[in-house]
Amino acid sequence: MDTVDEMDAVFKALADPTRRRVLDALFREDGQTLSALESRLPMTRFGVMKHLRVLEEARLVTTRRRGREKLHFLNPVPIRLIHDRWVSKFAAPWAATLSALKQDLEAEERRRERVETQLGNETK
Repeated sequence: MDTVDEMDAVFKALADPTRRRVLDALFREDGQTLSALESRLPMTRFGVMKHLRVLEEARLVTTRRRGREKLHFLNPVPIRLIHDRWVSKFAAPWAATLSALKQDLEAEERRRERVETQLGNETK
């Protein structure tokens, strides 16, 4: 699977609110069993399994066996890759603009302080 297919799978998985709730549950408490996740969602065990399968295919959830239990873990890497590709390039100009604004405001404050100091010296 190439990068575009992987990102498509992540977007597809994130498009469903139930799957986002599953990810939120795993974020709050990682390493949950199917039963634990099922108890948090208003659906059947089979429904939760279908959502988990989509999340696993998108690599947003990984699993590990512990004895008879299958534990589910959040994998944030695919979301980070999307952030790096899509969000960060749009955030960079905003950050640069905010940084420039901060510098301008600080320069204006220094100028104002110099003027006030000069006016204070002239009145003495």
